[in-house]
Parts: sequence; structure tokens; C-alpha cells
Amino acid sequence: MSLNAPAGIPPDVATRAVEWLLALQAEDATGATKLAWQQWLKAHPDHARAWQRIEAVNGRLRALSSPHASAVAHATLAPPRSPRRREAVKTLALLVFAGGGAWMVQERAPWREWVADERTRVGERRTVALADGTVVSLNTDSAFNVRFSPAERRVRLLAGEVMVATGKDGGAGARPFILETAHGELLPLGTRFTVRLQPDASRVAVFEGAVAVRPRDGHGLARTLQAGEQARFTGTAIGEPEQANDADTAWVDNMLVASGMRLDRFLAELGRHRPGLLHCDPAIAGLRVSGTYPLADTDRVLDMLRTTLPVEIRFMTRYWATVRPARS
Repeated sequence: MSLNAPAGIPPDVATRAVEWLLALQAEDATGATKLAWQQWLKAHPDHARAWQRIEAVNGRLRALSSPHASAVAHATLAPPRSPRRREAVKTLALLVFAGGGAWMVQERAPWREWVADERTRVGERRTVALADGTVVSLNTDSAFNVRFSPAERRVRLLAGEVMVATGKDGGAGARPFILETAHGELLPLGTRFTVRLQPDASRVAVFEGAVAVRPRDGHGLARTLQAGEQARFTGTAIGEPEQANDADTAWVDNMLVASGMRLDRFLAELGRHRPGLLHCDPAIAGLRVSGTYPLADTDRVLDMLRTTLPVEIRFMTRYWATVRPARS
């Protein structure tokens, strides 16, 4: 497998850039790893240009809709110098530096998520307390940065989904709390709310208090959502409020709740909590799913589907599964 990197980037530099990409997302990534990566970036102009290439493509590799997602998942688990790791690195280098044009360019790049102040891996959920007493629960594959200043308390959601219970700011002057996404700003007023970042929009649901929504390019457009309301907003518009659904917050308790949910949507939600690909055969996409399912064991959930629906699960690899009609 050969690599012809664009813009005169040497193949060995391109490969090393991908190795850094994997190192930064590893479970055992440390501050020393981040420091060594930064030193590598500054060591030569080719290193910086290679990293700019990685930034310029949509590299959310663990969510990539292709068989290469399996290689990515294996690469993050394989020993650093194993043949499986080397093969995955070559594949990813080809995607980024030779075939990366097929990926959509996005405002954010994956390495920003992997070096974020707080993040979770695929399948991980946890809760953190900020310096002002605000409590943030992170859903699977989520990341945010925290920027507190004398003028404001700002949290930037980089990926995924969070539930926020805002704290009361102490000190001489109360600083506003702002949650920012790629699509705009949310100003909660003594509240508990969730925010989910999607490719083309953000969705906010309010469960206590109220939240003011301000699209990034809305030219003064704003709307305040009350408890029990949710809405989708883009950089320029805010959708009509709808009723918030408490079942959508079940992930905080490590559960997935479905009530007559289409199977394709159910599997899309479940797939957020397991590495690799989880595909639904279109022939059974419209089947309905109801029940409460444990997110701690997604394989168990798939087994449960086999007992309640006329489906079977085909595993191409541990990280690539398809739900298809059961054979008669």
C-alpha cells in the first residue's frame, strides 16, 4: 500500500501525523503525549502542513460510514507496533492524504475533541463538576472546553451531547453562563437542560428553568425556551418549540428508552454507544422497538432484539455489525 501525499508532504511525515492522531485519542493519552505532539508540530514546516491537512477534512474516524471504521477501532486497541496497527495507520493515511477529499470539510476537526478539556470515548458516559458548581454530564463520544473569565463563564460543546445543571456564580458580580455550539449560544437561567450537537444543527431541551437561544448568524434573533420545551436551531434560525421528552435523558442513567421507535433510528442511537459500525437493513428499517435497554452492554441489547423482532445480527468483525431480516 503506497501513499502519495499531496502538496509535497513526505509520506513518512503523513504517516507520522496519523500516528499522532491515534495517540491523542488513546485512552492512556497523557499531558506528556500532548506536549510531545506540540513539539513535533513545531519541529518542521512539513509537520505543520501535514497536520493542517488532517484538520481540513472531516476526520471523525470512529464514526466514519465505511469499512475503514473497523480498522480505526482495531488500531486504537492494538499494540503500537503490531502489524494490525501499522496496517490501520496506512489505511488512515491514504484516506486523509490521498482520498480525504471525499470527506466533508467541517468547522471543527477531530483532534480538537481529543485534546478537549473534558471528553468521553465511544460508549463512555460520565459527570464532571465545574469550578462554579455547574454539573455537566457527558454522553457517549462527547467533548467540551471550559473558558471562565472575569466577564463570563463559557462552555464550548465540541462534539456529542451534554446535560447541564447550572451553578450559581459567587463573587462580587454574577457572571453569565454561556454554552456555545457551532450554531450559536445558549444562555440558561437557573436551569437544567440538554444540548446535542448534530452536523447541521444543535438541539436543546429544557427540563428546569429557561434557556435563551441565540443563533450564531441570526442578526439578533433569539427565543427563550421554558421548562418542558425543546427546539432545534441552526446558525441562522430557530425551529418551533416542541415538547421535551424525558426519555431522551435516559442516557444519564446508562439506559436507552424507546417507545414505538423505528428500528433504523433505534440502531442509530444504539450505534452511538458502541465503536465501529452498526447498520440496519432497509428491509426492516420500519419495524418498531419499545422498551428500556442497558447501554453498558450493547451486545446484550442486540441479543434482546433477536428475541423480540424477526431479525438476525451478522457480525463482519467485532466492530462491524448488520441487523437484517431473520432467515425463515
